[in-house]
Amino acid sequence: MSRPQKRHRSHGDTLINTRQALLEAVLELINRDKSFDGISLREVTREVGITPGAFYRHFPDMDSLGLELVTSSFSTLRTMLITVRANPIPEELIIRRSVETFITYVRAHRRQFQFISREAFGGVAIIRNAINDEFKQLEVELASDLSRLVSSESWSEEDLQMLASLMIGSMIQIVTQQLMGRPRGEDDAELILKAEKQLRLIALGANAWHSTSSKNDA
Repeated sequence: MSRPQKRHRSHGDTLINTRQALLEAVLELINRDKSFDGISLREVTREVGITPGAFYRHFPDMDSLGLELVTSSFSTLRTMLITVRANPIPEELIIRRSVETFITYVRAHRRQFQFISREAFGGVAIIRNAINDEFKQLEVELASDLSRLVSSESWSEEDLQMLASLMIGSMIQIVTQQLMGRPRGEDDAELILKAEKQLRLIALGANAWHSTSSKNDA
């Protein structure tokens, strides 16, 4: 009987694996209560088991590594939320499905969002700005979806953006203040219900809103 052939990793595979290991090393160091600006390049490479010089085959500097963490933390979540809102489900279920998707994703990627929640107000301006840009993109995409659910006569583009910002802000608060501090899986159903209620309260107020009223009051 012939022996199964060993699959040899290509140079490209090795580079990809090492690059991912560097990203994971930063998340692990942050999980040990370090801030991103307090992590040195040498600490990261020591965690991975490579030389500091080898780091530069993957990233030009630590900020570039941090920016990739920001992008990867948001990209899949944004796609999932857009898909939920695009699916043909009753309007009354859109909020619940969005909340479930958000919390389930963040729970499965806890260390990434621990990084996001800390660095959104952290000391590295380029990372902080990138996170804020991602939050704004979430708001833009949500505002676009909301525009299909409300009357264009009642809502201006600016006010739709404000509504989206309130909804995203509510979810971020749930994640940063409660989800991150809970052991995995503890009371997630209760958390989902609370987040859904908050968004429904915002939506309830939105139903009575007319953008033109603010102009008339002026």
